[in-house]
Amino acid sequence: MLSLPFIRENVDAVRTAIAQKGVGLDLDTLLALDAEVREVKTRADELRRQRNAISDGFKSAPPEERPTLGQKAKAVGAEISALEGELGEKQSRLDALLLRVPNIPWEGAPVGPDESANVVVRHEGRIPEFDFEPLDHVALIEKNDWADLARITQVAGSRTYCLKGRLALLEQALLLWAQRRLAADGFTLMTVPALARPHAFVATGHFPGHEEEAYHIPADELYLAGTGEIALTSLHSGEIIEPDRLPILYAGYSPCFRREAGSAGRDVRGLLRVHQFYKLEQYVICRDDPEESARWHQRLLANAEGLLKDLEIPYQVIEASTGDMGTGKYRMNDIESWVPSLGKYRETHSCSTLHDWQARRANLRWRDEERKVRFVHTLNNTALATPRILVPLLENHQTADGRVRLPAALHELMDGEYL
Repeated sequence: MLSLPFIRENVDAVRTAIAQKGVGLDLDTLLALDAEVREVKTRADELRRQRNAISDGFKSAPPEERPTLGQKAKAVGAEISALEGELGEKQSRLDALLLRVPNIPWEGAPVGPDESANVVVRHEGRIPEFDFEPLDHVALIEKNDWADLARITQVAGSRTYCLKGRLALLEQALLLWAQRRLAADGFTLMTVPALARPHAFVATGHFPGHEEEAYHIPADELYLAGTGEIALTSLHSGEIIEPDRLPILYAGYSPCFRREAGSAGRDVRGLLRVHQFYKLEQYVICRDDPEESARWHQRLLANAEGLLKDLEIPYQVIEASTGDMGTGKYRMNDIESWVPSLGKYRETHSCSTLHDWQARRANLRWRDEERKVRFVHTLNNTALATPRILVPLLENHQTADGRVRLPAALHELMDGEYL
């Protein structure tokens, strides 16, 4: 969220962000409600001052005046109670509106309503040219008996998968390989639960607005998270972090769940869009310095690109538009990997800077060298998500005989050159 003082002082910028990000929020209603809240607080404070004055004068008042003073104090107290009730109702409405205020996007972000306005920054790697008729990843899997994609739907329905044999081993090897890479780069490895309370989703900005995308467990008032970012953001909620502990670098591994609401009919075949998957998430908590968070953004992006380069997967880097980056993002770069069977790039990674928008929701703070308490900046980036990464990996490295040649980076973990 944005602070109220910032909103009041930057009304035009906030109004522009609302329009550019397509957020359904009436800023004038929010500002009017803010003014009402401040007015009620002022009135209540004045009444408390009056009640205190009456109390201070009560002991020194003549006995005959005390009943009148008591009645005045009681009447003022009743007014205060009524105003407190009014204030509580107005403050709740204001807080709900504040949760929908978008972050101000990076000035270099393309302006547009959705992904159609995204801009390709650069291409990396060479798109393979096959001298045979290549198979898609499902055909490769079936040819090598690497999964039971049809059988598992009888158990868990559509958009589920069940890998076996060497492909099941590869999925685990990839995650281990990526974790080792991040640990060597100074990230603390974390395993976090998929289960989280609603407030953790609010803290990241997933709620309100995206409840239909999460699996709800009403009996326990828990939701299944679609990213380790949800647990990692709330891990230090309410704490004040000392400067010598920053930056905090996490590599969070977790099972992830997404209902894929609104994606009916899209990517039903294969491993591109499934309900349950595994993800290794890079997560950074740093000082509230735009230049520092910009450096971390580039480092997270470079880590993800380094993994793709070692997997020898061609990819392109995308500068996400204002309408595609999401409500809380200051800047977002996607990485899209080449999928030969589709003849196009598909998203496999997303790198986001949120400045203090997320930290304010999660109450994530640090104490600077002058002992002033400030909100931190947060960033996150996919290091590796599976099974989606298996799609470009299998298809780009397939051979004429239906086998898959592994990139050199995986030979030791997989005990060989082929899957």
